[in-house]
Amino acid sequence: MNTNTLDKLRKLKFYGMFHAFKSSIETGQTDQYTSDELLAHLIDSEWDYRQNRRIERQILYARFRYKASIEELHYHVERSIDRNQVMRLADCTFIDRFENLLITGSTGIGKSYLASAIGYQACMLGYRVLYASTPKLFARLKMAKADGSYIKEIAKIEKQQLLILDDFGIQPFDAQSRAALMEIIEDRHAKTSLIITSQLPLSKWHEVIREKTIADAILDRIVHDAHRMELQGESMRKKRASAIENSSNKKYF
Repeated sequence: MNTNTLDKLRKLKFYGMFHAFKSSIETGQTDQYTSDELLAHLIDSEWDYRQNRRIERQILYARFRYKASIEELHYHVERSIDRNQVMRLADCTFIDRFENLLITGSTGIGKSYLASAIGYQACMLGYRVLYASTPKLFARLKMAKADGSYIKEIAKIEKQQLLILDDFGIQPFDAQSRAALMEIIEDRHAKTSLIITSQLPLSKWHEVIREKTIADAILDRIVHDAHRMELQGESMRKKRASAIENSSNKKYF
């Protein structure tokens, strides 16, 4: 009977229940449960399995640059990262309020990692997230214009509850990219949230967007009521490289 039950659970794709029931049989725990407890255990196992699978799919779809976590962030004083602010952002209620987060600072300081960590947390909490390198995203949108898939790409972006635009402002926007940026921002304004990372301070964003009227419209929608984090200090990449080099030298001598 148990073999038939396991076979049916597998065919019905109730994999959480299948593994829980199989484990209970193999360890002899089925006798320790009442019928109600066993049913609850199997349903909880299926629920957890499906929740974990959904989170895994969301993280895979988001295409993060780093596998990052809030717990592994470094709150060195010289970096100017407010732990309380990070913890407030980590509950992701800013997404429910359609608020944005702007992270600025020099190269290698950890902006992308911080943005990815908050994005990972959002996925864990069930939000739809998409991470994108800003130059690569707009290069892809240009190609989409050429092959007729632009509307589909824009619709995909619009569906995300949180869009992370990394490395914003590395390249100045040309007319086509500027128009696409305006469309994305307009579609998402007061409906979804953005996290933007940039090496440039906010005062320089007009220059990379270029066209003043459009830049004003875009920045008004991005910056208004946005949370801001300005990271400071030495490049984390240089620190890690220096630590590895020092460690190697110590071993050598």
